Amino acid sequence: MTALHALGHALEVAGGMAWQIAWSLILGFTLSAIVQALVRKATITRLLGDRRPRTLAVASGLGIASSSCSYAAVALARSLFRKGADFVAAMTFEIASTNLVIELGIIMALLLGWQFTVAEFVGGPIMIVLVAVGFRLVLRQRLLDEASRQADRGLAGQMEGHAAMDMSITEGGSLWRRLRSANGRTSVSHIFVMEWAAVLRDVVGGLLLAGALGAWVPDSFWRHLFFAGHPLAAKIWGPLIGPVISIFAFVCSIGNVPLAAVLWNGGISFGGVVAFIFADLIIIPILLIYRKYYGTKMTLVILGVFYATMVLAGYAVELLFGAAGLVPATRNATVLHPSITWDYTTILNIVFFLLAGALVWRFFRTGGRAMLKMMGGPPSGTNEPPPAEEHRHHRH
Repeated sequence: MTALHALGHALEVAGGMAWQIAWSLILGFTLSAIVQALVRKATITRLLGDRRPRTLAVASGLGIASSSCSYAAVALARSLFRKGADFVAAMTFEIASTNLVIELGIIMALLLGWQFTVAEFVGGPIMIVLVAVGFRLVLRQRLLDEASRQADRGLAGQMEGHAAMDMSITEGGSLWRRLRSANGRTSVSHIFVMEWAAVLRDVVGGLLLAGALGAWVPDSFWRHLFFAGHPLAAKIWGPLIGPVISIFAFVCSIGNVPLAAVLWNGGISFGGVVAFIFADLIIIPILLIYRKYYGTKMTLVILGVFYATMVLAGYAVELLFGAAGLVPATRNATVLHPSITWDYTTILNIVFFLLAGALVWRFFRTGGRAMLKMMGGPPSGTNEPPPAEEHRHHRH
């Protein structure tokens, strides 16, 4: 196989996967934009002032409603922390806004199977509970104070401008009336396009990486790596190795689902797939951002707590779904089916491409171009000022 032929085959596989999931991504981001348009970010900050179980449940719900790419979620969590949110509540919000969202569930169901979508929404709350317990055990006030001082320096990470934007509908009335209004349609279009702009790099990167691995790496390599011939060892090893692969894959958000499909076909355990998906919040670029935001010590704590809870959540899902007989018996995730035919996927893609086109058209007709220019920079062109002292009472 020549280099050009191998490259062509990888691109063909990546393109085929992109075609299979295009309509589901558009649907997911549209639903996500509708929800986000109805939830104001100021409301989020006000409700996350402590780490009581009820507050963490609220943080999870608001995170789901505030679906974000991983970089924007990390930036928003830091912003919430600076404005008065409890650190554990902010981390809970961050986890939910990347791993318990509509678009992720849809694409997982399409590429991997509905069982994985259910596992994500079962494992996510388990991980959040474990994260809360883990931080309670290891966080000390001195470390929180150091992280607070570092956060208040306002060092820029990525997607700072995007995280600071509040594009929700400001007018009153019923939900349906707000969405039907001109401002409602504009808000949905702005959120839709901005969310796409935030994750496009990761989606494309994930598809290309999955295409290359699916086309070039033989199944025997994956089977040896994941102990595919030893069921018990595979179940133990999968959740341990899954997050490690994610850390070094440099792909986050929805972009790691195509790679998860490759790993599943290669023999990683069911719980290993779930742990791998969760680990988009500890990839190397995001760890470097944590270091800017909270300092080296807190970054190591976040890495340790997140990794441990991802592994434990993977084990929990493996046990629960195994006992219920819900672990798929076959490994036929959609990876190596690059052909495009006239079927329901093509029809759905046409319909949703038209919807996306309408939203993009409204986005640019209503001042969206300037928002795109601001999304990667600081919220207002400069570092955010430190919050007022009264907003930080929960840290002392």
